[in-house]
Amino acid sequence: MAKRPAEEFDDQEAPLKAGDRPAYTGNGAEVGPFDDEFEDDFESEDEILEAGVDGRPDEEREAEEKRDAMDVDQKTFIPGRDKLAAGESLSPDTSTYDLLHNLTTTWPCLSFDIVPDQLGANRKAYPATLYAVAGTQAESRKANQNELMVMKLSGLSRMDRRRDEGESDDDDDDDEEENADPILETKSIPLPSTTNRIRARQYPPQNASRTPITHAATMLENSDVLIHDVTPHLTSFDNPGTVITPQQSKPIATLKMHRTEGYALDWSPLVPQGKLLTGDNDGKIFITTCTEGAKWTPDNRPFTGHQSSVEDIQWSPNERNVFASASSDGTVKVWDVRSKSHKPAVSVQVSNTDVNVISWSGQTTHLLATGADDGQWAVWDLRQWKDPTSASQSKPVASFDFHKEQITSIDWHPTDDSIMAVAAGDNTLTLWDLAVELDVEESKDAADVQGVPPQLLFVHYMEMVKECHWHPQIPGCVMATGGGGFGVFKTISV
Repeated sequence: MAKRPAEEFDDQEAPLKAGDRPAYTGNGAEVGPFDDEFEDDFESEDEILEAGVDGRPDEEREAEEKRDAMDVDQKTFIPGRDKLAAGESLSPDTSTYDLLHNLTTTWPCLSFDIVPDQLGANRKAYPATLYAVAGTQAESRKANQNELMVMKLSGLSRMDRRRDEGESDDDDDDDEEENADPILETKSIPLPSTTNRIRARQYPPQNASRTPITHAATMLENSDVLIHDVTPHLTSFDNPGTVITPQQSKPIATLKMHRTEGYALDWSPLVPQGKLLTGDNDGKIFITTCTEGAKWTPDNRPFTGHQSSVEDIQWSPNERNVFASASSDGTVKVWDVRSKSHKPAVSVQVSNTDVNVISWSGQTTHLLATGADDGQWAVWDLRQWKDPTSASQSKPVASFDFHKEQITSIDWHPTDDSIMAVAAGDNTLTLWDLAVELDVEESKDAADVQGVPPQLLFVHYMEMVKECHWHPQIPGCVMATGGGGFGVFKTISV
């Protein structure tokens, strides 16, 4: 770099002291304005604040961001209500589940039932294990492939939220067993037709050291009702090497009193030796009782009164001689088996469409839930039905029309009389808390989900869901069957 010659400084009279400025003599040329190529466009701090971070006012930028936002972010997507666009699919928010597993079988199952086990009540440890029975719906040209499946589902691990939250996996070795892979084991019993409905009944053993006896009743599409002893099939899962003989897979009873197929089937929870209700599409209801010598004897005189098919049936949880039935004639009827006329004691028109399903509360035994073909489900106080003359004028204590397709299954929580599980033809399984009430302030925050009742706790998406049940020994665990197989889940909300 060139140095300036010393002569330029000869006129300076004396060195400057710290803080002094050189005196302007006026001899030099006038200095013009300084041109700063990095000069800001703003003249004041106020203008800088007003312009915001990208050179525009905050209000302008926020308005543009709102216009450009995706539609999906502007409203809550509700399965069963909102439709997916072409190419879109739903995936679950795993942070809302404690347990979530899907299992497929060779053929779909219209119906299943959970079998009680000896692993303990109120269990919360993982991985979870459960037992169930189900009947298949094979293609009509392959009807000979239908079967009664006795199932053991094990290795049902809880959701690993640490990975979702980006936490360390240092303790993976300790959690290896808890995060096991699910296992589905099955034992097959051949059936001659599709299973419309299946129910299991377990009898306590006479000796505490012995295994409880478990019977499974299946109502078939060909109108037969079969009863199987599935005890050896269940015990074989936990006894490796056990051989199931062909004789053990044969039905212990084949009932042929029905002339048409049906879907209504229920075991009495209060008759130790075994008592079975079955209803068909002709509107007839039969009772079959296990008599001495383990002989299953149907009463050939049916209970009549429905004008159309009997869709569902349930024994009272606390009165051994009382049961209720639901029909496509829109009525629910209550019966007393001691009646010599075999006519209903009470009949109530609960819907203008088919009543597909009912569920009797085991905790509050005067409450009965109904689910209809128009998507409505309701809860009824049976104390209002005691007088047959005024029962027809009774109203439900709760009613919901959230679902827009037929209700296919409804089930009371086994220990909480305010919690319900409801499955519907809109591919959803919903959980409800009837004790919830929404206050005014909360309703303001729910402006984007109009038409959603405050009692709705959870919406689980499941294609063609047909039936759901709470597990009686695993709190909050729900199992369901649908066109895509079985689902087992437990949410953080129940």
